Amino acid sequence: MTLKFGPFELDEPRRALLLQGRELSLQPRIFDLLIYLINARTRVVSKDELLDAVWGGVTVTDNSLQRAISTLRTILREGGMESAVRNFPRNGYRFCVELDERTPSPQSELAPDASSLSAARQAAAERRWQDAVAQYEQADGEASLTGEDLDRWSLALQCVGKPSDAIPLLVRAVAEHTKAGRPDLAATSAVTLSTIHGERGEMAVSKGWLARGQDLAADAPDCRAIGQILWMESRIAAVEAHPHEALRKADAAYKFGRDHGYIEIESLGLMYRGFFQLSLGDTDSGLADQDHAAALALSRNIDPLTGGTLYCNILWACRTFGDWARANQWTLGYQQFCSKSRMEFAGSCQLHRAEVLGIQGTLADAVEHISDALSRLTGDAPWAVGDAYRVLGDIRSAMGDEDEALVAYERSYALGWDPQPGHAMLLLERGHFDAAYLSLERSLIGESWWTLQRQGILLGHLAVVAARSGKHERARAIVDDLTGQAHRWPMASIRALTNEACGYLEYKRDPKKALDYFHLSRQLWTSVDSHINATRLRLRLAELQLRLGDKTGAAHEIRAAMAAAKEHGAKKLLKQASALLAA
Repeated sequence: MTLKFGPFELDEPRRALLLQGRELSLQPRIFDLLIYLINARTRVVSKDELLDAVWGGVTVTDNSLQRAISTLRTILREGGMESAVRNFPRNGYRFCVELDERTPSPQSELAPDASSLSAARQAAAERRWQDAVAQYEQADGEASLTGEDLDRWSLALQCVGKPSDAIPLLVRAVAEHTKAGRPDLAATSAVTLSTIHGERGEMAVSKGWLARGQDLAADAPDCRAIGQILWMESRIAAVEAHPHEALRKADAAYKFGRDHGYIEIESLGLMYRGFFQLSLGDTDSGLADQDHAAALALSRNIDPLTGGTLYCNILWACRTFGDWARANQWTLGYQQFCSKSRMEFAGSCQLHRAEVLGIQGTLADAVEHISDALSRLTGDAPWAVGDAYRVLGDIRSAMGDEDEALVAYERSYALGWDPQPGHAMLLLERGHFDAAYLSLERSLIGESWWTLQRQGILLGHLAVVAARSGKHERARAIVDDLTGQAHRWPMASIRALTNEACGYLEYKRDPKKALDYFHLSRQLWTSVDSHINATRLRLRLAELQLRLGDKTGAAHEIRAAMAAAKEHGAKKLLKQASALLAA
């Protein structure tokens, strides 16, 4: 049975929501929320009931429900029906639209004589990726698939979050294109194979397929694959810690795409040129290139995979720079892009969202997102699993689950990732000053893009650790370095850390001056909605105000900190605030 309301059609057994025949991409919990509201449409459903029904067994706050309702309304807005879900203040929500029920026809929605291959091609053209995968699987046993068909099938699999399943199809596509005398298309398929293997961390295989693509493209010097090859060469150079070579190749890819009219190559090259400029310290140019690339791509109808790659890249840069306000804006943009393109969220997208939520939102939501990311990354980007455990450690530490945080950090390190600065800050809180300091110093060694892009954040935390552990000369030197290169490190998060370090440097010598620095740090964290860090600074302010005899000011900061800690699920900060309030 399907349910129809306005231009929408809901097929509950298939877990599909269609808008005028086009399947929309919904997160599982958003789909569950819509189903529950529709099934209970004769009454107002309380918030508690919805939380129990949709998030059963997971502790979340009202914020989770509000965000889910907002996301659902955004989806319904595409069909002009955002008002279908009404809010009844202090009571709950109700789905307020009449439904038409109908039994689906046992026949395909296509013409009766349409073949599976025709259905697959139509589904791919309409970006109904799940249908395209199913139809191509059936067609593969009924007809000979062309190289183009195999590429489309591969694209559909990647869009539903199964890039590894696309590998054998792309191998076949290379052979079919070669047999058909199309080395340009064969080269493109080969570079796509290189990309997938690269994301899986299988660099030897990735280089092998890139070399195959280079050979094939030699017979078609102006083909699109030339630009893709230059772009992939830049990525490999970055992995091998050659940032200057990576920048040169990305610039060449951008210019090739621009000169030959390949919008996807132009935008990818520009995005990665910005990425490596950021790594090498040219912050203004890097940010300008990345924003330009995103605007260029969004102004044109680019393919879903290119769009996803662009969003992923800019989010990585935002996260490594601690540019949380920008990260949040682009994460929301990425979610909207995935919905519009009917793509499944990639594991990397969930990883980005989890870290943003860990800084800005509800920690329980962050845990949910990082758990989903870990399940997805294993298949589509296993190289990033270590980073996911780093983020999990940060979230658990903020929640107060310190032993679990240490386990996550150790897992991150075992997978070859650097769990700093979160691990060092947890060691600092436990009184292991030297261990915290030395671990951050080690993190600054190397020329990889990951190390280079994180320098500002790592140095900012190192300044705080040095100031708190009595290494005052080192702390002042770092602060002078960061503040003296404001053009390179303009992010509010880095300025917040330098002010916090200055506060600790003045803590004993001039408490009132320290108070000013802590106030500035708190304001900067608040400006990027970094609620966890802002709450942490409120507690430092309260401690200092108590020391100065300002009980009224301290109580004001403590109450604000307690409210924020409760809202965001930060048990450790709530415990600290309670202790201060008792004092």
